Amino acid sequence: MITKTSGYKSLLVYRTAVTIYDLTTIFCERFIDKRSRTFDQMIQAARSGKQNIAEGSKELSATSDILLSSVSRSSYTELAEDYEDFLRQHGLPVWDKDDLRVLKIRAFREDVNVLTNLANLSNWTNLDFNKPENFANLMLCLCYKQGYLMDRFLIAKQDKFVK
Repeated sequence: MITKTSGYKSLLVYRTAVTIYDLTTIFCERFIDKRSRTFDQMIQAARSGKQNIAEGSKELSATSDILLSSVSRSSYTELAEDYEDFLRQHGLPVWDKDDLRVLKIRAFREDVNVLTNLANLSNWTNLDFNKPENFANLMLCLCYKQGYLMDRFLIAKQDKFVK
């Protein structure tokens, strides 16, 4: 159980980062050749996004905290590109932002009181994650969502720093 005093671990951006990291690992195990550079790169981008939030939260310097959060944000852009590449290279569509499946994924709310949201997400979306199109589009949506959350997170940190 995560408590309100858990610091960065109770942050929505961190909880979403954990979900993205866990799901990216599963995705890569299922659909990416383990000997490829892409396999390592995708997992490392997801890991970097999560780890830089944690590391930044423990920095004594606000400038270093913002820098690490910015690196985290960049990791999600890189990871989204990998999911877009996967879909394109496999002749699979990228779902439109107004697609009902995308809207359902965007409406999903992380539960910050659990260690992982994997069961919540799969039960809630009703998507078949054995289909690469579904899984890759889910991940793309989560990366975009995380990008938005990280942008808001960075703006708040920058505003606090200025004040």
